[in-house]
Amino acid sequence: MNIVMLTNTYLPHVGGVARSVSAFSDEYRKRGHRVLIVAPEFPDKVPDEQDVVRIHAIQNFNGSDFSVALPFSGDLSERLDEFSPDIVHSHHPFLLGMSALRVARERELPLVFTHHTLYERYTHYVPADSQALKRFVIELATRYANLASQVFAPSQSIAELLRERGVKSPIAEVPTGVQLEQFAGGEGTKMRSRLGIPESAFVIGHLGRLAREKNLEFLATATAEFMALHADAHFLLVGSGPLAEQLKVLFASRGLAERLHMPGTLLGDDQRDAYSAMDAFVFASTSETQGMVLSEAMAAGVPVIALDANGTREVVCDGANGRLVMREELGDFVAATEWLYGRSAEQRQALSKAALSTAQDFSMENCAQRALDLYAPLLTQHWPLDDSLYAQWSRLRNLIGAQWEILEGVTGAAGAALTNSPQR
Repeated sequence: MNIVMLTNTYLPHVGGVARSVSAFSDEYRKRGHRVLIVAPEFPDKVPDEQDVVRIHAIQNFNGSDFSVALPFSGDLSERLDEFSPDIVHSHHPFLLGMSALRVARERELPLVFTHHTLYERYTHYVPADSQALKRFVIELATRYANLASQVFAPSQSIAELLRERGVKSPIAEVPTGVQLEQFAGGEGTKMRSRLGIPESAFVIGHLGRLAREKNLEFLATATAEFMALHADAHFLLVGSGPLAEQLKVLFASRGLAERLHMPGTLLGDDQRDAYSAMDAFVFASTSETQGMVLSEAMAAGVPVIALDANGTREVVCDGANGRLVMREELGDFVAATEWLYGRSAEQRQALSKAALSTAQDFSMENCAQRALDLYAPLLTQHWPLDDSLYAQWSRLRNLIGAQWEILEGVTGAAGAALTNSPQR
């Protein structure tokens, strides 16, 4: 089948949605399907990318590392005509997500929507952040989901949350899978040597965007408190983002700068080696819908210490493949790290083995097959239009209808936000 993906974030941006779109697309192509990705331009170009349509975008929106696509492109319609999509898959409810709705309605194609993000946790990137704005984005995403033929939720807890919020469209749990072979066999010793980390050190690690919504101030503070108690503890913090300098200052203020290692964004073999260099992977974000890095760390055999939240409780089994910290309390998180630190070599090996077993459940092959199985029945529910005069009129009528759905969704969400109650 021919699948068009529309996403507001994509490579070279490093983030969960971009990596999810890339991973699913690669797996679909391996199986003989065609995928066209529609995504914003980013400052750094990706050389020789195939089947990607780039949309003009505002770069580094509001000081972030996001590009904001301008959802109008004269080239897009022509490319879609050439590609002849069977499925329109949207990865956001706004900007290019609205373009996805227009494309699906105009061409009478099924619209699939993956609810990747708890959008209310990201409103600090928008001027005039407020509780009303948070209600608005929740309502907008809910209304958008109800316009889709099928909704993908990255975890069971997110699927349950969407139903509670009023999503009536069919919802299926489809996590982003992990290419297990990409994280096996890493050379942790080489990465430790490269960064000046002693081979005998206990390495606490984290990988991801260094941004406010990842709850990194809490994570860094808890890690620093643990490191202050153990001279052999080091922190390997992989990634880049607006909080990088603030985190450096935090560790320097506690005399721990020499045991903080920040190599920036790592990809490919370097990323695999970084995971393998860790003794524990720590995670404190409560804004995730899945937390792909948890599965990646476990695919490298690294036990995880994480706050209990949507997307983490489906991965971390407390005491088996890591620790699930039930309260956002510094003492509790430090205690969980102490617990893992105090395990014997045999006990740590058992944790690692359990982590590898969990990663198997999240293999990319299994997750991609799940998605394709959900696509298949949608193809019989929609019939793409031909090039007849009637079809051209139908496209125009459908496009006007899509514009009305967008307007109705935005105004309805705004009304609900201002009145503090859903209006559907």
